[in-house]
Amino acid sequence: MIEIFTDGAASGNPGPGGYGVILRSGKHYKELSGGFRMTTNNRMELLAVIEGLKAIKTPGQQVTVVSDSKYVVDSVEKKWVFGWVKIGFKGKKNKDLWMRFLEVYKLHDVKFVWIKGHNAHPENERCDELAVAAGKNKAALAIDVEFEKERNKATLL
Repeated sequence: MIEIFTDGAASGNPGPGGYGVILRSGKHYKELSGGFRMTTNNRMELLAVIEGLKAIKTPGQQVTVVSDSKYVVDSVEKKWVFGWVKIGFKGKKNKDLWMRFLEVYKLHDVKFVWIKGHNAHPENERCDELAVAAGKNKAALAIDVEFEKERNKATLL
């Protein structure tokens, strides 16, 4: 059993943001994080899950993802995302990330657990620290290409 704890953050929403991930299995423990110069909280919440699942080296694992994001947890557990696929994500945001999510999701037996954020859950608090720090590290901020492309297209309309 592998546990993945995740969190995402964006200052300004949209604004600079980041994700934080903890992977834990038995004695194994790993932290991941990354930041972007312009993104949204929901994108970072979803990207945290993607990066956590991508970090699992062996397919077919039983995985529990613990997240404070209703957006991510409900989209999967209530099977909304599978309906969005059928309609080509028409009118839905973050298609690029959802498609990436579905590719890594299908490699494992994944269950989601929602927890209330900022509620003294140690792993969630640590993931929040990682996400916020990654979003503030200006020297290391990447470009969220799809988000910026969509945002620029929207401002031209």
